[in-house]
Amino acid sequence: MAIDNRPTEDMTTDPASDQPKDSAKGAVNRRGFLAKTGLLLGGTILAGAGVGAAIEKLQPQPGPNPQEGPQTEPALFGAETVPFYGPRQAGIATAPQTHAVVLAFHVDPAIGKDGAKRLLRILSQDAQRLSQGEPSLTDAEPELATNPANLTVTVGLGPNFFDYAQISQHKPGWLKQLPGYRIDALEEQWNEGDLVIQLCGDDEIAVAHVRRILTRQIASFAQVKWAQRGFKQSRGSQAGDTTMRNLMGQVDGTANLPVTDHDELLWCGPDQGIWEGGTSMVVRRIAMNLDTWDEVDRIAREDSVGRTLSNGAPLTGTNEHDVPDFDAVSRLGFPIIPDYSHVRRSRPDDPKQRIWRRAYNYDDAPLDGHSSNSGLVFISFQADVDRQYAPIQERLAEMDALNEWTTPIGSAVFAVLPGCQPGQYLGQTLLEA
Repeated sequence: MAIDNRPTEDMTTDPASDQPKDSAKGAVNRRGFLAKTGLLLGGTILAGAGVGAAIEKLQPQPGPNPQEGPQTEPALFGAETVPFYGPRQAGIATAPQTHAVVLAFHVDPAIGKDGAKRLLRILSQDAQRLSQGEPSLTDAEPELATNPANLTVTVGLGPNFFDYAQISQHKPGWLKQLPGYRIDALEEQWNEGDLVIQLCGDDEIAVAHVRRILTRQIASFAQVKWAQRGFKQSRGSQAGDTTMRNLMGQVDGTANLPVTDHDELLWCGPDQGIWEGGTSMVVRRIAMNLDTWDEVDRIAREDSVGRTLSNGAPLTGTNEHDVPDFDAVSRLGFPIIPDYSHVRRSRPDDPKQRIWRRAYNYDDAPLDGHSSNSGLVFISFQADVDRQYAPIQERLAEMDALNEWTTPIGSAVFAVLPGCQPGQYLGQTLLEA
C-alpha cells in the first residue's frame, strides 16, 4: 500500500491566508461538498495546496507583438480531406475535428427494403462528393462545398430501421435502448432515432452545408428528430494530440481506448459476419449545472474527479497519462483518489470494458430561469455495447461524485454501418445479402 508522504496543511486554515477556509463567500469546500453529497462518512478530511499557486501557473504567457515584425500566416487546411471509401467509415478513428453535428431521424415505417436502398445510396453518393470537396449533383450553393476541411459523414441505423427495411435478421443483439439509470432525466426530444448521421469537420460552414444538403436529399424518406451541435478546441490553438477540455474545465477523455486495441474493441470483427468493419455508437446528452459547479472550490473539484484540473494528472501522479494508484493513502489512511471519484468509477477492472470516446461540448441558449445551457454531447464507439459500455455506465450511475453536477437528458444507441468501396453504397452488405 502506497503512503502519501507529502506535508499536510492545517485542516481549517488556508496556508496562503490567516483566514479560515470555510469563510470564503460563495465557495463550497471539500468538507461542505462531501457533506452535501452524502459522501462524508466520518473522520478528518485533508485539504490540498492553495488555489493561488494553481491559478498562477495558468496565467497566459505573452504572445508575439505584431509591431515587432511580419507574422507568419497560419497554414491553410480548407482543402484537406479524409477518404470516404474504405472497409470502415470515417469520422470514428479519425482525429476529432473542431465541429460536430449529430442528426437523428424518424424514418418512414413504410420505407421497405427498396426505399432503404435508395435512401442509403443517396447518402453515400452525396457524402462521398461533399467530403472530398465536390458539390452534390443538385447543389444550389456549390461554392460552399469547395473547402471540406476534413469533413466526415458517418451513418448508423437505429433499432426500428431493421424492421422498417425488412432486414430484422441482421440486427445486432446489442442494438437496443439503454436501460433507465437512476441518474437519468431523459427528455424525449433527445432520445433514440431510426437513423443517425454524424457530421464532423474543421470548418463550420462546410458542416452546416452538408447538413442542409443531406437533410434535404432524404426528406422523402426521413425527417429530423433531433440535432445536437458540438465543438472542441479550435484547430491550431493547441497541439494536435491535446486532450479536450469540457466546459467544467476538466481534461476530458484521457483514458481513451489505445489505437493498438481498436481491432478488438472498437470494430466488429470477422466473427460478426456482414457487420465486419462496423461498430456501435452511443450518444448521451449530458447537461452540466455550471452555476453550482462554480460554487465548489478547486480542492473539492479535483477530489470529485480524481485528477488535477491543471493538466489532468491523477491525484497520485504528475502527468496526465500517469497510471492512477488507487491503493495510495494519505498519512491518516484515507484514499488519495476516493472511491466515489469519476476516475475511479470509470476505470474498469476488466481490460475489455473499454470504449472509444469522441465527445464534444455544447453551449446553447439558456432556458428560462437559468444562466447557462451547457454540457457534453457524449459519443462513444465500441464493438459491443453490452460487453463494453453498459458495465461502465452502471458503475457511474451507482456512485460517481460528478453526478451532483451532471444529468443525462438524452440517450440513443445505433449500429454504425461498415464502410464501402467505389461503386458500392453504405449498408449494401445488409440490404443485398
